[in-house]
Amino acid sequence: MTVRKKHCVAAAAAVFVAAAALISSFANGETAAVSSPYRTGVAGENRVALCFNVDWGEDCVPALLKTLTERNARATFFLTGRWTEQFPECARSIKNAGMEIGNHGLKHASPDKMSYEENAADIAAAAKIIEETLHIKTTLFAPAAGECGEQVLRAAKDSGCAVILWSVDTIDWQKPDPETIVSRVESKVGDGDIILAHPTENTVKALAGILDVLEEKNLKTVPVSELIRETPR
Repeated sequence: MTVRKKHCVAAAAAVFVAAAALISSFANGETAAVSSPYRTGVAGENRVALCFNVDWGEDCVPALLKTLTERNARATFFLTGRWTEQFPECARSIKNAGMEIGNHGLKHASPDKMSYEENAADIAAAAKIIEETLHIKTTLFAPAAGECGEQVLRAAKDSGCAVILWSVDTIDWQKPDPETIVSRVESKVGDGDIILAHPTENTVKALAGILDVLEEKNLKTVPVSELIRETPR
């Protein structure tokens, strides 16, 4: 058996144990009450969170990090397990740039079409890969496509993760021009908002403009964990 196969077998076994523990708790009625997802954070401090969901676009990540670093802006990157496993050095560069890391599931499946058990296993699998690669325990979960049925929220809660959605959507995955991306942020963003973006070429081109808009509105970018802190749930 190769080293890689041994690693995969060990990871799968650990994920099975973690997921089985969550499922056992669920069956015995021991799960915590379901919390609503975060679409915004604490207002009143002129802050916003800029979140990037990452399951592709590794070629664009270095340029995003360069702009964020040059502008002293901290963002949160939600990584899928399969992307982290495929591009470990790129994932490490995000961490080394001082960005926050969250969990985006194992392979960008549809959480609302998955059972509680499947969601628990999916979150656990991604968490394990991220932890082994980056030595970070993730406590934030951004479900694919923002799907947040009760079984999704319960699985995330039982996994120790807050569920993060958004209040301002750039819809950049549709590849609009950079000006449109900036305009979508400018027309909607305000204190306490969570902005959703992805690593696309036009997002790279739009990022400086987005940060200009936030600066003009006197809004500081912070990791989403800081923005949601003390928000009642």
